[in-house]
Amino acid sequence: MTMKGSIFLLYFAVLLHESWQLQPGDNEDMSFWLKSGQENLQRVLSMRNIEKKAKNIIIFIGDGMGLSTITAGRIFKGQRKGYHGEEYKLNFETFPNTGLVKTYNIDRQVPDSAGTATAIFSGVKSRYKMLGLDAKASVDTCDESTNKLAKLQTVADWAQESGLDTGFVTTTRVTHATPGALYAHINNRDWECETAIPREHRKCVKDIARQLIEDAPGKNFKVIMGGGGQCLGIPSEKIADDLCVRSDGRNLANMWHQNNPGSKVVTNVEDLMSIDIANTSKIMGIFGRSHVPYSAVKTKEIPSLANMTLQAIRLLKKNKNGFLLLVEGGKIDIAHHSNFARMALTELSDFEDAIEVALREVKREETLIIVTADHSHAFTLNGYPQRGADILGFANQTKDTTPYETLSYANGPGFLYHKLNESTNINQTWRPVEEDKTRNNPFYQHFAGKYLKDETHGGEDVGLYAIGPYSHLFRGTFEQNYIAHAVAYAACLKDWPSHCDEAYSRYYYEIAQSSGITASSNTILVIFSTLLISRFI
Repeated sequence: MTMKGSIFLLYFAVLLHESWQLQPGDNEDMSFWLKSGQENLQRVLSMRNIEKKAKNIIIFIGDGMGLSTITAGRIFKGQRKGYHGEEYKLNFETFPNTGLVKTYNIDRQVPDSAGTATAIFSGVKSRYKMLGLDAKASVDTCDESTNKLAKLQTVADWAQESGLDTGFVTTTRVTHATPGALYAHINNRDWECETAIPREHRKCVKDIARQLIEDAPGKNFKVIMGGGGQCLGIPSEKIADDLCVRSDGRNLANMWHQNNPGSKVVTNVEDLMSIDIANTSKIMGIFGRSHVPYSAVKTKEIPSLANMTLQAIRLLKKNKNGFLLLVEGGKIDIAHHSNFARMALTELSDFEDAIEVALREVKREETLIIVTADHSHAFTLNGYPQRGADILGFANQTKDTTPYETLSYANGPGFLYHKLNESTNINQTWRPVEEDKTRNNPFYQHFAGKYLKDETHGGEDVGLYAIGPYSHLFRGTFEQNYIAHAVAYAACLKDWPSHCDEAYSRYYYEIAQSSGITASSNTILVIFSTLLISRFI
């Protein structure tokens, strides 16, 4: 190596010694961007695949956390920390492996959470609004014999059969679509109480809440945390008007507690954080009649998603065999449906805090951590705002343009808020956003281009970020159902082809690859697929 080359490498070694974020006013000249590029190059060059069994699996789902939400959330959190924001990275954006996930349902171009979560957890794509059933079943109509044939197992079933402890925490109801897909098998995601099921189908299928408490894998969960007390029949002085009410007299939380000696049922953060983990067998935390309140407006009695995640991991990691945990930041999605952009980004920030807890509490070399979304939203960053401009502010390129917001929605209730319905002047169609004194309110609605009562999901691919054993399986662009297959392979879950299976490894790593015969590989794949299908029928 020449003297000039050696000095060049030494120069960059010194520059790479310290990682930092760009502060407003810092110089972004040539040396800054050369350092930035080399820093990223060295980070990638240092990455190594971890090819060992994943003892633990944690799946983080930011419900509705599309790429535009991640970008806006990155800037939002960076700005709250005093940076420009654009150069900031959320903790999961530093994970070594990333991919793009195709989210469509088999019958919808733009999906819902039931079909997408079913794909993530079962390895099988299904219909819009259905939970835990494949395409043989019909939405809104229960046929007992068809449902029996269509019933899907999930990563929770496989983990439990493999000796792992399992559980989930969410900021939605524990009976909502995403957690429901982990344990329920039902023709409509809205059938959370028996009163929500049409009378002609009530003898055909149990409501989602009963499936959680009475049937496997739900009844075997060591951790259940979220909202949804009303669906579980927990008495309350107030009723959530937009949610079903049980009429069968069951208090499912009490039934769960009676069926699980040594368990704890908690309803506030103090009781949750004071649990004696060593002497507790299971935890049920119910923190609201419906969804858990938004973090920006919740009382001090309500735990954060990070609080719930911490206690869940502390309990689950008592199992020497390992665990599987779902953590859902569910109110990112719910905020977007109302065009509450600030609230959605605040929920994403709290979701990132929960990921930080997990990274601190587990051994990374034995834990596969996946961060993804079930779907995106009709949410965008637009215009030409200046570098470092408030992400919740205006997108104007020049002062001559009428102010408009950087963050906006294609549709939703924000349309009516912003439209001046009384105006007869075609040049005064919209409320002047720069004069609106409510814009700092967490419930402020950003502009939407078409009125809908609830803003819709988006259909573009979502990101997936992974770290830990076999996280390198998540690269490129893939179907959403692939996630469950890769998880089962990484963790060597029972009866699934994996790197722990000597016969599977022999065919795929010795015979097929050494011979280079594609037909042989495909034949072997058909054999293993047939074995899997026969197991689940």
